[in-house]
Amino acid sequence: MTMTVIWTGMVALSILCALATGRGPEVAAAAMEGTSAAVQLVLSIAGMLCLWTGVMEVMRQSGLADKLSLLLSPVLRRLFPQAARDRAAMDAISANVSANLLGLGSAATPLGLEAARRLAGKSPGVASDSLCMLVVCNTASIQLIPTTVASVRAAEGCLTPFDILPAVWLASALSVGVGILACKMFACIWRN
Repeated sequence: MTMTVIWTGMVALSILCALATGRGPEVAAAAMEGTSAAVQLVLSIAGMLCLWTGVMEVMRQSGLADKLSLLLSPVLRRLFPQAARDRAAMDAISANVSANLLGLGSAATPLGLEAARRLAGKSPGVASDSLCMLVVCNTASIQLIPTTVASVRAAEGCLTPFDILPAVWLASALSVGVGILACKMFACIWRN
């Protein structure tokens, strides 16, 4: 509701300023151009998202997702000790982390919600340490393949959309590391 009011106010203010300064036709042309560019961007992102969601489904059907889950399980058990015995919760967390590794933020969201639902069932009404850790890891997420950013760069005409990989790896590793450290530190502080 608040965002609706903010966006409506911004549009109304823009129209009023355009009319007051005599630039109504320029604002209308910019709005039409922006709409066209937004549709093109959404279509290019949707194509990339469909591709990587399909790759994720192929990984799941071929059993590669289960192998990735086994590979991630030692790390995930240490990060989520309260959920380590719940196979369904760990599978949901692993699927969410796998989707985030592929840079599929939109595809990772339903998986993250499923994991959060399973973790929240253990402590209704209170955010457990594992649930807080899931939110931190999902928000900061290490990305091996930043598909969304690469698709936006490709849509804007970049010939090498994946040349940002080293910077993305460094930034995402640092953000996840700091997030996990902060989450563990606050868990210790609030427990005492």
